[in-house]
Amino acid sequence: MSASVDLKNVSLKFRRYVGQSSGLKEAVLRRFREPGWYRVKKPGRPEFWGVRDVSLFLREGDRLGIIGHNGAGKSTLLKIISRIYRPTLGEVTVRGRLAPLIEIGAGFHPELTGRENAFLNGAILGLRRKVVEERMQDIFTFAELAEFIDMPVKYYSTGMYMRLAFTLATEISPDILILDELYAGGDIAFIKKANERLDQFVERSKILILVAHEMDYIRRFCNRVVVMDHGTLRFDGAPEQAIRCYQELVLPPQASPEGSAGQAPPVTKETPHELR
Repeated sequence: MSASVDLKNVSLKFRRYVGQSSGLKEAVLRRFREPGWYRVKKPGRPEFWGVRDVSLFLREGDRLGIIGHNGAGKSTLLKIISRIYRPTLGEVTVRGRLAPLIEIGAGFHPELTGRENAFLNGAILGLRRKVVEERMQDIFTFAELAEFIDMPVKYYSTGMYMRLAFTLATEISPDILILDELYAGGDIAFIKKANERLDQFVERSKILILVAHEMDYIRRFCNRVVVMDHGTLRFDGAPEQAIRCYQELVLPPQASPEGSAGQAPPVTKETPHELR
């Protein structure tokens, strides 16, 4: 079966919980403390659209970059594609095995050791236990964590989490690879290694979806880029044109005789042959 991602008029509405933590633990506790009907009807919780009316179709060979200002809806869109969020409106169809590298250490159990978490995350990513066991030493050597393999991950730093999560996820050969700047916080030496490993990983994947603030990553890995702006898709096309559109949206307005500088450009989509 060919890999593909198809979003049709997808929107996702959020409700703000003013004065409350938005963590997973707090969300679960609130669910048990308040009946569903009370949470829905309780006043003082304004709603907003995290993503609004986004349509995208990706086929094999697409290397899609997603750029935009903070809060533009980039990561929300990734979570919709990864089936972490269910859209309020619209349809999402994903064909192929997904490898979403979205949150550092997602799925790690803090009380388990690095070795035990490798087995756990390997199972989540579709790797058999025997395969993980055979690759265990190479995984921890690449992640520069060989001496911490039997230490509970609750003692790992964020960087250690990131290195282990990235290395584990790139042990599989997915049809669809989703990246949300997973290793952006690593040191220079590891980022160099990760870039080389990612080159090979991207080659093996059929579709790449990458969120990045570094335009060098976008130019390096992507043949198509979309620009998100306050939850809407502002541009869909070639990388350089997309980067210019993004810069026009985020840079301060410049004085112009016509008075049109700084205005957001209209939604633009290029035809498919222009993306190749």
